[in-house]
Amino acid sequence: MTTAPEVRVLIVEDEPVIAENIAVYLNNNDFMVSGIAYDNEEARRQLIHNTPDAVLMDINLDSEEDGIDLARFINKNYKIPFLFLTSYADKETLDRAKEVEPSAYILKPFCEKALLASMEIAISNFARRNIQQVPVLSFTKINKHLISQLSEREFEVLQFIFEGRTNQQIAEKIFISINTIKKHINNAYLKLDVSTRTRAISRLLELMMK
Repeated sequence: MTTAPEVRVLIVEDEPVIAENIAVYLNNNDFMVSGIAYDNEEARRQLIHNTPDAVLMDINLDSEEDGIDLARFINKNYKIPFLFLTSYADKETLDRAKEVEPSAYILKPFCEKALLASMEIAISNFARRNIQQVPVLSFTKINKHLISQLSEREFEVLQFIFEGRTNQQIAEKIFISINTIKKHINNAYLKLDVSTRTRAISRLLELMMK
């Protein structure tokens, strides 16, 4: 199984140059772009067959359905955060966007720091919903249901992932290198039989509910 220790982000943007620039920003800063979709149809295919941990999308996708329609699809079928990155700030668009409750609404033109900060905050805030369901993860309870048990360090790293921390934030918190963090994440994912953060969090919730 191929695992992805970084936060995997699907970019939905109908302007290829903008999409590639965003991909460079994210790939260089503790995220990993899982795919780029230029329209709603391709975005749905990516969500179904290559489910990301988060979605960053434009509202105007130059197709019959726009980003807000895609957001409704995400809300109905996936438990992942999504952010709008758009040049539209008119009242009608904002009112429609509010209905689907995006994790962030970023206006173009944007700067790299603002984009990355919005991504981190969105993922952290979304993680709080999981914490409301299960305030504390139990090392003993989770290991009880695993064939290959988590080490204390792997469990510690999973706790931070559960809280919505990025790899860089985890490394700074426990004073070890990013590469070591990734190694712990990969080992933990293998033991949980998952390949992404979203699936790891779902698996942790499932084990805690048993």
